[in-house]
Amino acid sequence: MAKLILTNEVTGLGSAGDVIEVKNGYARNYLIPKGFATAWTRGGEKQVTSIKNARQARAIHDREDAVALKNSLESSKVRLVVKAGREGRLFGSVKTDHVADAVADAGLGSIDKRKVQITTPIKVVGDHTATVRLHDDVTATITLQVIAAK
Repeated sequence: MAKLILTNEVTGLGSAGDVIEVKNGYARNYLIPKGFATAWTRGGEKQVTSIKNARQARAIHDREDAVALKNSLESSKVRLVVKAGREGRLFGSVKTDHVADAVADAGLGSIDKRKVQITTPIKVVGDHTATVRLHDDVTATITLQVIAAK
């Protein structure tokens, strides 16, 4: 097991500044090369406290913005134009980056595609929902209106 300090938020593991233990291969092949974590050292405790202090200072400001963004996302439908067949089946499925781009195109703000969760695969035209984690305790539910491209 490898002991790491997260430098970015990783779904299922924790937030920036958390000290975690994961399997060596996951740390060596994914977390460290992608820049999501650094190896834990005794001197790393200073790094942990500085990351947590910076995150805490941002969190107060970010929470207010997240609540405002949640209200705007939940009050409107996001249109998503995709290629589809005659019966309304999509060629492929809607991915999280498609949702993030559609939200930005609708003028509702920018969201990170890694924070979008699609619970059931979207493979047909119609109304669907997706959730977006905007802050540690603020989650928005987006209504997606998937339409076939002409």
